[in-house]
Amino acid sequence: MRNSARLSVVVPVFNEQDSIAALVERIHQALSSAALRWELILVNDGSFDATHARAVEACAQYGSHVRVVDLYRNFGQTAALQAGIDHARGDLIATMDGDLQNDPCDIPAMIERLVEQDLDLVAGWRKDRKDGLWLRKLPSRLANALIGRVTGVRLHDYGCTLKVFRASIVRDVRLYGEMHRFIPAWVAMRTGPNRIQEMPVRHHARKHGASKYGLSRTFRVIIDLAVVFFFLRYQARPGHFFGLLGFGLGALGVLALMHLFVLKLGGVDIGGRPLFLTAVMLVVLSVQMFSTAVLAEMMSRTYFESREDTHYRIRQIDAPAEDGWYGA
Repeated sequence: MRNSARLSVVVPVFNEQDSIAALVERIHQALSSAALRWELILVNDGSFDATHARAVEACAQYGSHVRVVDLYRNFGQTAALQAGIDHARGDLIATMDGDLQNDPCDIPAMIERLVEQDLDLVAGWRKDRKDGLWLRKLPSRLANALIGRVTGVRLHDYGCTLKVFRASIVRDVRLYGEMHRFIPAWVAMRTGPNRIQEMPVRHHARKHGASKYGLSRTFRVIIDLAVVFFFLRYQARPGHFFGLLGFGLGALGVLALMHLFVLKLGGVDIGGRPLFLTAVMLVVLSVQMFSTAVLAEMMSRTYFESREDTHYRIRQIDAPAEDGWYGA
């Protein structure tokens, strides 16, 4: 398979005019001896410097296998990655950052691991990360541990863009918002955690431009993680999620009302107690959650049926070529 495979390298870039020439050169050096056909897709994510012009120059210099996808404006890294994946023609897709911190020399080894071990995703692990401890490394370690615990896909480095996928799997994943850091979790929904591995990759200090990330993304990660958790566990059964919430709220409300009922039998006035209003509110919320559960189940079924989709994925069917039946 390795000799016949085609590779698409997808690189989103935003205001990286000083890195483009060196980036394209390094990718050619890394893949020049690879035993496969490949293409490079540079996705200009609405840069307002000379990034697009430099990318077009690289396309003219190296040939038609270098393609430039120019977005109207800055949509964010997730959208840029999705645009590159949508326009990739390869059987395998590699993604990496355009700031020269990822090393394309790691791509051949990652492809070899993916093919030899029949994996669907090999993720890079920046084991020797060249970033600041307090603003980058420590928050990243905490986020990776939390994401791994919630999603069940335990990786050391969710934030590393350098990854190699089977195109048939990653094309089945749609990325929205800022979900690029959760790609392994989305892929696990289509395949399985056992078909996802990571391997240490090189990491270089940034030489040009400024980092596009800061501590502000921590809050966005937490919100996105809650969304990922819901889709991982309850995409095909959202009624269970809202039903469990409704059951819990209703149980608390009923217990509170029973307690107040006992007090009322003892002659205690319960009309002005805050617990009475709280209990009534809990019961009302419980009814609302059960109603939401029914609506969510209806929407889920409409979603799958309208797309002619299923909540499962078949890798292959092992059966003889003959249309065989057994018995009389």
